[in-house]
Amino acid sequence: MSHPVTYYCPHCETVVELQREGYLDDKSVTPYPLEGWNYVSAREDYGADDADGVRFVCGEDGSTRDPEADGCGRAFYLSFVRHGTTAAGQALGRRE
Repeated sequence: MSHPVTYYCPHCETVVELQREGYLDDKSVTPYPLEGWNYVSAREDYGADDADGVRFVCGEDGSTRDPEADGCGRAFYLSFVRHGTTAAGQALGRRE
């Protein structure tokens, strides 16, 4: 079952929203991508195994929670915890 989850743009604080499964494996939201990580747009399959996170374009990718919000047009990044690379990621690897 999915639920709406919100994030703030780190540039202008516009609220964006994604439909996510009940378990979240979020690492961070940053104004820049983490080096070597694979980001997909909010419209793509961000639940795919090869997606390390989501690249938002504030106000331009259809993810703003308030349809009247303009956003700033700048990119920002939601990074997921990578399975097996940290204590948190190792715990995710054991989930069924």
